[in-house]
Amino acid sequence: GLYGDIAPVDDKSEFLFELHCFDKRTGAPLWDKLIWKGVPAIKRHTKGSHAASTPAVDAEHVVAFLGSEGLHCFDHAGNLLWKRDFGVLDSGFFMVKTAQWGFASSPVLHDGKVIVQCDVQDNSFLAVLDARTGEDVWRVAREEEPGWSTPTVHVGPGRAQIVCNGWKHIGGYALADGAELWRAAPGGDIPVPTPIVAHDLVYITNAHGAVAPILAIALDATGRVSFAQDEKEHLAWGTTKRGNYMQTPLVYGDLAYFCGDNGVLRCYDARTGTEHFAERLDEGRSGYTSSGVAGDGKLY
Repeated sequence: GLYGDIAPVDDKSEFLFELHCFDKRTGAPLWDKLIWKGVPAIKRHTKGSHAASTPAVDAEHVVAFLGSEGLHCFDHAGNLLWKRDFGVLDSGFFMVKTAQWGFASSPVLHDGKVIVQCDVQDNSFLAVLDARTGEDVWRVAREEEPGWSTPTVHVGPGRAQIVCNGWKHIGGYALADGAELWRAAPGGDIPVPTPIVAHDLVYITNAHGAVAPILAIALDATGRVSFAQDEKEHLAWGTTKRGNYMQTPLVYGDLAYFCGDNGVLRCYDARTGTEHFAERLDEGRSGYTSSGVAGDGKLY
């Protein structure tokens, strides 16, 4: 039922949504908090859980996003500071709205702000909140179908931006006020991977539907960016196929790695897009969905 079956898990049981804190040196539990208890508003994908969004932290805050069950902010002792209810956030297959797959975009904490990307069935948006109060600093609507990508913040000389993956609306927004800086096309219609930044480029990939692109876009891009001859100025390199369906790509040194869910790992020159190798990690269609990490000259 993991491939080809779009039906969600039919589970109406009561769930406990909890936040756990551990000592990172020993693994000893320090505290845990019950955030929410009840039957979730949206069903989940067979392969996922309701705890799909990763918590975010800074020196003062711990933020956990539970989708339809709210955004919750704690201090490092586990005391609730504030919470926000955005209503029902239904991420699922845009062509079959009964195929509810659960929320997965993670919050981002940056410079006293909380950034959330909510690409859902109705009224998608990108918002920046004050980390002290949870109140909106700004919010902009996104012309977008459901997605599961987490936004990326990049601050460089003369420009601070939030980069969002998407199908209809891949793009960069001004961190200060949400103004659109650039927009890219095309996109696969089920965007999941998080944009990453290296070598003054932002790398965006997604898949499903007509195209599976890889886009390496200049951080100072403006206007529309695509493979069209009159819109290629800010596109360093790219392809309309072989993009990642699930996995966030990885740039390590001068090399960029993209792994497909069929287990084929491709390595490119991060600056030019020249392909160095394609290697199958296992036999057959094994269902690779986790994102790679690297260190000490090794890729995991």
